Amino acid sequence: MYYEVIPTTTFKKSPLFSDGLLTYSFDQNLAPGTIVSIPLGKKTALGIIYRKTTAPTDQNFIIKTINKIVHPIPLPNHLLKSLVWLSSYYLNPVAKTANLFLPLGIEKNRRKKSSITTATTATTTNTTPTATTGKQIPLNSAQKQALAELHKIKTHTKLLHGITGSGKTNIYLKLAQQIFNSNQSTILLVPEISLTPQLVGRFQEHFGTQVISLHSKLTEAERHLIWQRIHEADQSTPFVIIGPRSALFSPLKNLGLIIIDEAHEPSFYQDTSPRYHALRLASFMAQTLKIDCLLGTATPRVEDYFLAQKNHAYVALSEKAKSITSQTKINLIDLKDRALFTRNRYFSDALLQDIENNLKQHKQTLLFHNRRGSAPLTLCEHCGYQVLCPNCLLPLTLHNDSYQLICHTCGHHEPVPSTCPVCHHGSLIHKGFGTKLLESELKKLFKSARIARFDADNTTADSLIQNFEAVKNGDVDIIIGTQTIAKGLDLPLLNTVGIVQADTNLNLPDYAAEERTFQLITQVIGRVGRGHTDVNHVFLQTFQPEHPVILAAKSLDYAKFVDYLLKKRQLSHLPPFFYLLRISIVKKTEDLAIKKIMELHRALKKFPDVYLSAPTPSFHEYTPSGYSWQIIVKAKKRDSLTRLIESLDQYPEIRFAIDPPSLI
Repeated sequence: MYYEVIPTTTFKKSPLFSDGLLTYSFDQNLAPGTIVSIPLGKKTALGIIYRKTTAPTDQNFIIKTINKIVHPIPLPNHLLKSLVWLSSYYLNPVAKTANLFLPLGIEKNRRKKSSITTATTATTTNTTPTATTGKQIPLNSAQKQALAELHKIKTHTKLLHGITGSGKTNIYLKLAQQIFNSNQSTILLVPEISLTPQLVGRFQEHFGTQVISLHSKLTEAERHLIWQRIHEADQSTPFVIIGPRSALFSPLKNLGLIIIDEAHEPSFYQDTSPRYHALRLASFMAQTLKIDCLLGTATPRVEDYFLAQKNHAYVALSEKAKSITSQTKINLIDLKDRALFTRNRYFSDALLQDIENNLKQHKQTLLFHNRRGSAPLTLCEHCGYQVLCPNCLLPLTLHNDSYQLICHTCGHHEPVPSTCPVCHHGSLIHKGFGTKLLESELKKLFKSARIARFDADNTTADSLIQNFEAVKNGDVDIIIGTQTIAKGLDLPLLNTVGIVQADTNLNLPDYAAEERTFQLITQVIGRVGRGHTDVNHVFLQTFQPEHPVILAAKSLDYAKFVDYLLKKRQLSHLPPFFYLLRISIVKKTEDLAIKKIMELHRALKKFPDVYLSAPTPSFHEYTPSGYSWQIIVKAKKRDSLTRLIESLDQYPEIRFAIDPPSLI
């Protein structure tokens, strides 16, 4: 018998799914989705059976034999279909795509352990499920109405637009309980599992050992054992899988519901090959299985909002879950008016006064600034030289605590020079500021205050959970950090939020910059106003107090924001009205990169129905691989972009991303 096999090792660079299939023979009947070992050149590789086929007509074509069956239980049919779709839709090499669906080390024989802690790695035995699904999940009238509206929607993908504190988690639990009671499984996607210990705990209260939490700290062996447990489970055994985007590849035979929490988060997009967006993949899976896919967020991506409205699949949850009498006063502070900053250049007088009041009343302050380090730019005042990363040619960021210059792109670090490396003048200065500098300023201003900083420089998954408990218990007075602290924290003692520079990312050369700014500000403001204190204060410091995005965020007016952004994107031929394709070429020299990108630009002009940008340097112009230049292509129909990519075989060096949620 002959089979078409999807290999997990790339043998041919092609965006076409059919180009990635290989034909093998085997003397046993194999179901589609069966995982096998195949000879590939002089090596052995893993493969997935795609389908039976006939013998090749070319008599000179030598058919190799499949080595052995690696796992007798085939992958669920919806995963095999998803593999084909993911490769075809995003034009990913099929072998790279196949690797997403298999755990590392699947070919190894591992002994099953009796148990592994459910919260972190899950049990690995097929014991009787223990779940307390009879436990009541209380819903208020607004939540009940939202749930009823969700059930009425006929399309499979639905958007739950719930303001911060509206109780979206209760709706997730109720839906998962209904699915669980019919012996079906739920996948709950979260941006980062280490940031949501409270959410995992809530689900464990209801579903016990059937909750499997996937996260980055799992070892290869632990991931494999979890995969085995799910893959070998009986079809009537329900699970609740909680994890990042990779949780979608869990081999569930009885998937009945997909929920994506914080669906606006950029981490649901994989920006390295094989590229894909988890929201689109989840939507495809839901359509394939005829199940529901629920997107939950307080700040929907404009594309998701537009599509949900178009498909009548939008449900709003605009009431707080608890009856809250507290007031939130949002103060807009103009950073250009230096009379408001007489005590410190970074913190307004009004914000500092509020911090002092909080310290006296044993209440907490949260300060948000989305930039790490002490200063993002080091330059010479004498000759203008900028200290750049030798790998990326991007400015190095000063970290005062270690007195090192660090690249936040590749990790390169070096000591701070005492003189300019070019003119040898001692006039090096550091411009800009990050969370480390703000922390040192606060320590000078409030010497006895207990200050905790949360950012990528000092926060691991374990320390975040540990420090979160300290913050929640009141052992910290001032919390300072980047977007890490903007996600899902409910702090009973928090009284004040200060956004140090709200427009940090607003003017980035990216079509998503305004949307991301609105989302972050809204998320940070959402940390207060949860009913723990009578009056909460928010200080929104900005250089652009009249900007439509800043004004919409100040008033927490999503409708005003989305109306502004949709009009702007329609005029600019951007999503959701147009599809995007980013094509880049990387060469060792800048001259060669420019020459090749100009040649490609001329070739692309022959394609109808597309709009081409002029060739430009990529946002990260220099990488260890060389100089990167890019072209942005827009089209009304997505097919116009896929046809364009499929025809560029003569440019094997191009890199591309279709439907990129960001252009930097």
